[in-house]
Amino acid sequence: MDTITLAHGSGGKLTHDLIEKLFLKELSNPTLKELADSGVVNIPKGKIAFSIDSFVVKPLFFPGGDIGKLAICGTVNDLAVVGSTPQHIACAIIAEEGLKMDILRKVTRSIKVAAKAAGVKVITGDMKVVAKGECDGLFVITAGVGVAKNPSRISIDRVKPGDKIILSGTVGDHGIAVLEARERLGFQASVKSDCAPLNGLIDSIITKGVKFMRDPTRGGLATTLNEMVKGAGFGIEIDEGKVPVSGSVKAACELLGFDPLYIANEGKIVVVVASKDADRVLKTMRRHRYGKDAAIIGEVVTGHRGKVYSKTSIGGMRMLTMLTGAQLPRIC
Repeated sequence: MDTITLAHGSGGKLTHDLIEKLFLKELSNPTLKELADSGVVNIPKGKIAFSIDSFVVKPLFFPGGDIGKLAICGTVNDLAVVGSTPQHIACAIIAEEGLKMDILRKVTRSIKVAAKAAGVKVITGDMKVVAKGECDGLFVITAGVGVAKNPSRISIDRVKPGDKIILSGTVGDHGIAVLEARERLGFQASVKSDCAPLNGLIDSIITKGVKFMRDPTRGGLATTLNEMVKGAGFGIEIDEGKVPVSGSVKAACELLGFDPLYIANEGKIVVVVASKDADRVLKTMRRHRYGKDAAIIGEVVTGHRGKVYSKTSIGGMRMLTMLTGAQLPRIC
């Protein structure tokens, strides 16, 4: 069949044909091949990290990625920033009746490529179909398990005044790429999403003095920094001029009236390190393909408890609050 029908989600022959001819074919591994109700795997002794996320991005395909790549990278990154090694992924797909089979095939292959790049395996999954008009094409839900190498090392409790804030690269690429694809804005310089698995980058720095990490996705850098200081006995000051922003994203934000500090990212991390370790971590990040534009953008301070301030280009200070409202909905 060329399109998804309600029968593909019935649990009958069409469901099994779809599983065997598409999902098993593309994502095959010994655990998934068993087609059991759960994927049974060996977990090393110690703590595990567990994460779940849902993806409803519109459009399904955008410059630099698609909903399949986004789902794998998003879950992998959530596991990696808490200091774990991502290993196993569960993936559920909710498709709309009438969805072209070619679209589902492309998304599945994208999941395969992203999982291989991140070094994880999809070990179990689920497929449901809803009536036309009830799901806007395709939704993906992923859950992941990672083995915590030393979770006590990555904790907000270790952060103290004087620590440096490092950002792994340019902000706003993902949000602007999705917006441009959705609205067909036709910018002269096309922006590509930064969607990427960051576990390799994180592995390269995690033993070099990293105290805490977050990935600034929805709400952007400013919201993530606010989440870090909420209820804390310290504040954060950043230098706006040191935050990497590509020329294309900057131009798009000026045209549309957006602040790049609040635009979503899907391939960046915010890292907190002691001042003495900052240069070493920065140099290591810049040697990695996903950290080549890394920069020290600010530091943890004793003042402004529970608040984030930014030094502006004209030398003033402005308070950065959490994102209010829905600046760019449906970006992940």
